[in-house]
Amino acid sequence: METLYSLLPIILMFVIFYFLLIRPQQKRQKKVKQMQSDLKKGDSIITIGGLHATIYAIDEATVIVTVDGVKFTYDRSAIREVTSE
Repeated sequence: METLYSLLPIILMFVIFYFLLIRPQQKRQKKVKQMQSDLKKGDSIITIGGLHATIYAIDEATVIVTVDGVKFTYDRSAIREVTSE
């Protein structure tokens, strides 16, 4: 019984750690993955580097974006957010 009482603070810390850090991070990652899989031609996006562009073409792993007629190729994972659809 004493072993259970000595392990209780460690178990409690793990549960608190899970609900405060791990679970919210997993939700954010899931949201980002969904956004990146829903990308389509014509979406206005912002990259992780801060570039504002429009999607010109898209395939499984890469996205071609345009800024003032200039085309850039990015990995799909480099898209931070969609500003308008």
